[in-house]
Amino acid sequence: MEDWTEKYRPKTLRDIIGNERALSTLRAWAERWNQGKIPDKRAAILSGKPGTGKTSTAHALAADLGWTVLELNASDARNESSIKRIATAGAVNETFDITGGFTPVRKGGRKLIILDEADNLYEKLDKSDSDSGLGDRGGKKAIIDTIKITKQPIILIVNDLYELTKGGGDPLKNLCNVIQFYTVNPSQIIELLKHICTQEHITADIRALKTIVDRSKGDVRSAVNDLQSLCVNRTQLTIEDIDALGYRDRDTLIFDALREVFKTKNLQKSRDCMRNIDVEPEMFLLWITENLPREYLDVKDLVRGYEALSKADVFFGRVAKTRVYDLWSYACDMMSGGVSAAKTHSYGNAQYAFPLWLKQMKGNQSARLIRDGVTKKISSLNHVSDRKTKEAILPHFQVLFRNNPRFACKMIKHLDFSESEVKFILGEKYLHRMKDIVQCAEKTDEKQEEIEMTAPIKRKDEEEKKESTDLKQPSIFDF
Repeated sequence: MEDWTEKYRPKTLRDIIGNERALSTLRAWAERWNQGKIPDKRAAILSGKPGTGKTSTAHALAADLGWTVLELNASDARNESSIKRIATAGAVNETFDITGGFTPVRKGGRKLIILDEADNLYEKLDKSDSDSGLGDRGGKKAIIDTIKITKQPIILIVNDLYELTKGGGDPLKNLCNVIQFYTVNPSQIIELLKHICTQEHITADIRALKTIVDRSKGDVRSAVNDLQSLCVNRTQLTIEDIDALGYRDRDTLIFDALREVFKTKNLQKSRDCMRNIDVEPEMFLLWITENLPREYLDVKDLVRGYEALSKADVFFGRVAKTRVYDLWSYACDMMSGGVSAAKTHSYGNAQYAFPLWLKQMKGNQSARLIRDGVTKKISSLNHVSDRKTKEAILPHFQVLFRNNPRFACKMIKHLDFSESEVKFILGEKYLHRMKDIVQCAEKTDEKQEEIEMTAPIKRKDEEEKKESTDLKQPSIFDF
């Protein structure tokens, strides 16, 4: 049976789903090459999670522009000599196209050099690699040298940009046009699965397709593979058939990564395990923090482990403030390798738990929404930012609100606070003052109603008084 990921692989950039901005940037870069001009940055790096369409985009681009493709992937030898023999030679020389014709560069003839899984270049050379010739020693240097002299467009495809640019790969940041790919919108993946079902004459329940997409976590390739595995020898797909699909339990993968960090003494393995889980580094930090005391029973090991986590947290904080995402690598090294190196004992199997902080945040979600609503109303009244209100104004506002029923009453009417918002501002300790506020509001309403009812009578009395005064007003004839 033909692989559906290959059968339905996009043949043109118009068929690529998602990442419209990335496609536009790549197309503009390629057009300069196609016009016979060499861009300032002769290579492009397509960076993003697996299944976001990076490799398909590179091949579709070549197909759209009629370029010949020269590709090296992880299964090829990609050491210095191999890259110079294949990629460098292809980058500086002209070539025949796939039809056997020859079009010189000056007339638009191009070939696209693709280095897939470029972040898997390992500069260390094992003894086995030395014997087989399959090591990657010098690979990054050869790529850098090739990009500097290339007369042909080069695309590097990576899942982890840091792995490519760290160490000897640092010059690639300035030599290449870095284009980020993001996970594809679920609705777009659903439309793709619908199209495939139509082509394969399969009637599919939309709920089943949505479940497949939800489990794929934005990975198009995984979604298509799951669909194919469920539709073998079928003409109809129902929601009940999804049970046959092994669920990608992200928590299970996280538990495996935790065991790797806590059990291993190999720092490289500890660092690499983080690349195999579909979770943000800051989130994984919470998992390690929660389960560290369950694993490290020796107090000294526990202290050293938390010291490593605290340093990782500092780096994450600097990333948030400065947007220098290179610091992520230091944070990841500290929370993985740093924690692994902290132990001096081997421990038995521990039972890991979901981070308590996340559970509490989920439980307090409604309270946070109420707080944000109150903050926005006060911010609009004072013409300041929500952050300023939350940090500087809200605490003083709450003090006034709790201790001055008249002020509370006016604010409730002016800002249209709901009952839940009033309870939030008061807090549990001062909920008993809700009665005073309600009574104040009722008195205010009664007074306002009395004013409104007596206003016409007062106006009439004032008019009659004014008219009487006008009649008694002396004239010049009285003198």
